[in-house]
Amino acid sequence: MNRSGFTLVEVIVAVVILLGVVLGITQLTARTIHTLTTSDRQLAAVQLVEDRLEQVRLDPDYAQLESSYGGTEYTFPSLPGFARTTQIVHVGGDGKGPDYKRITVSVTGPGLPAPVARTETVGAP
Repeated sequence: MNRSGFTLVEVIVAVVILLGVVLGITQLTARTIHTLTTSDRQLAAVQLVEDRLEQVRLDPDYAQLESSYGGTEYTFPSLPGFARTTQIVHVGGDGKGPDYKRITVSVTGPGLPAPVARTETVGAP
């Protein structure tokens, strides 16, 4: 007697192997999407930091930097939940040393693994 076709065991083994491959591809795709989303948010946070530092550097009113830029902002329409904090510390200027200000900008938001921060120094003109 010559039978052709697959046995039930062979079909079950093939389905289990196929299921393992499909699950592996699904997990890899989900991880890739998560990484891309995190990278986009990280890039947006870096851009927010750089934009603020550029604004401070280009402002000709050195004496008013603290009142013009110090504080926290929450209104970023394309980035809901993000917050940008700018701290400006005046260092020196007492006649004994150089007069400069230390500017620290940090951005927090959903999807960021850690806050993005950068510190820069601006000297008096």
